[in-house]
Amino acid sequence: MLSRLENLIDPFRETDVERPPTELMPFYWHFLRQYWPVFAAVMVTGFLAAVIEVALFSYLGEIVDLVKNAKDASAFFSDHGQLLAWMAFVAMVVRPILFAIHTTLANLAIIPNFTSLIRWQTHRYVLRQSLAFFQGDFAGRIANKIMQTAPSLRESVVELIDTVWFVAIYTVIALVLFFQADIRLMVPLALWVLGFVGVLAYFVPRIKQRATIMSEARSALTGRIVDSYTNILTVKLFAHADREDDYAREAIAEQTDKFRDEIRLITVMEICVWTLNGFLIVGTCALALWLWSQGVITIGAIALVMGLVIRINNMAGWVMFVITSVFENIGTVQEGLGTISKPHAIVDHAEAKALEVNKGEIHFENIRFHYGKDAGVIDNLTLTIKPGEKVGLVGRSGAGKSTLVNLLLRFYDLEKGRITIDGQDIAQVTQDSLRAQIGMVTQDASLLHRSVLDNVLYGSEDADEAAVIAAARKAHAHEFILGLEDQSGHKGYEAHVGERGVQLSGGQRQRIAIARVLLKNAPLLILDEATSALDSEVEAAIQEQLVNLMKGKTVIAIAHRLSTIAAMDRLVIMDEGRVIEQGNHDVLIKSGGLYAQLWERQSGGFLLEEQVA
Repeated sequence: MLSRLENLIDPFRETDVERPPTELMPFYWHFLRQYWPVFAAVMVTGFLAAVIEVALFSYLGEIVDLVKNAKDASAFFSDHGQLLAWMAFVAMVVRPILFAIHTTLANLAIIPNFTSLIRWQTHRYVLRQSLAFFQGDFAGRIANKIMQTAPSLRESVVELIDTVWFVAIYTVIALVLFFQADIRLMVPLALWVLGFVGVLAYFVPRIKQRATIMSEARSALTGRIVDSYTNILTVKLFAHADREDDYAREAIAEQTDKFRDEIRLITVMEICVWTLNGFLIVGTCALALWLWSQGVITIGAIALVMGLVIRINNMAGWVMFVITSVFENIGTVQEGLGTISKPHAIVDHAEAKALEVNKGEIHFENIRFHYGKDAGVIDNLTLTIKPGEKVGLVGRSGAGKSTLVNLLLRFYDLEKGRITIDGQDIAQVTQDSLRAQIGMVTQDASLLHRSVLDNVLYGSEDADEAAVIAAARKAHAHEFILGLEDQSGHKGYEAHVGERGVQLSGGQRQRIAIARVLLKNAPLLILDEATSALDSEVEAAIQEQLVNLMKGKTVIAIAHRLSTIAAMDRLVIMDEGRVIEQGNHDVLIKSGGLYAQLWERQSGGFLLEEQVA
């Protein structure tokens, strides 16, 4: 039975990857509607539990009156046995069952699974954001939003149902019972309800606002701390632990100030509520005693009224704490959805089809891209790369080489013009199919914090271990992989490489990255400083494999060392986002242009860093 309840909500239910709403209530309903019957069941059981709770106090008053009016104590149970048995049944059987169902639904069905459902669906959406989205924010801060928003949304909903709904029903039924005893008994409780609601209405929105501000400060703090940890090598190389202390201290101080602002309001609200509670207890009890002294109500009614008032007084603190928590959580959700619900900057066309590469011709047609600025980067560039052609891109820093590659991969959308592969506009094909047809080795080889085997298999998840080893051998990585061992004792291809591959040297990371692309075996190949992290001996060995890898493929290569791309079919020289020279090495040397100048400086053993990217 428990297993069935635990599976009422499937965290990984089949759904499309869709953008969550940007408004708070629709954002809540976006997730709640997927399993609304479960939440409805919790509300119904909460309602029934509240009725039973109040009924127990009614039973108490009734018992007091029965005892007071009993003429023969020895006949008490025989005279009232049926009523007492019913009261016992409600208290011992009905009440535990209702609370068991209510608690089990909340704890087993909702709390773990609903949290995971929100995290899973928001993660899937955010993961498909553009490259610029992730480059413009802390990775830790984004992850923090995913992790915090889910439990905050769940807690605010469960607490509203589990507590506020319960207490609201409880109070309404108490008012009904007071009315039945004497309508005047309703006055203190009704005034208390108005005062309590008024206090909450004044303080809660302000607490929610400050909770949102505090949540943002907490996310910023997390981002700063994660930034320091992620770049720990840089921190230690420059001996700037003290600077990082100041960086974190500033964020901690800001978060503390925001937290103090929130707690200050909560404290004042608590004082107001406890003051109201004092008036409720004294006012109701005094009125009940006066009405009894006038012969209007019974002693049982006094027991009922005083019991309920003390119970409501105790619950008021509970409700106040819960409502504060609810709105703190709502503030966290409000702050989180600002990041989570951002629209995707790069989206597939509604009728996008999979890219089919038969020849491998790449054509840049009068393209323009300025990263949203008025000018700069790439202006009206036209370039055709023939099927199977090997082209080297050369130019100073900022010439637009990397941007050209990013546009080909559709990490950004063009502002003008189009890019086609075998006549297919890349804006009209799916992003996944486009990138599946392109293999790329970058200068900064980034590996996943997983095993070596998993990292190489990223190139082709359907490949077997033999294919992985073959690719590693071609990349001259097999030998050092066999000698790897991580902190958990995993060895060889099962060894984990650390965050971004930190457990490996730059050359080792590069060779695994090359093995990954070798395994992918895509028809289009981009080499962006593919061998820059390798020593000369290993580079020479891998260059041979790269030549084999390039056979039958269309290749774009970027390199600082011109000697590594001098043998390409054609060299394209870029400057300020335009193509200013084209041709093979010999032709460009004879022309005496920018390429010849760069080659002369390199071959002379001196090359200004700012001149070549």
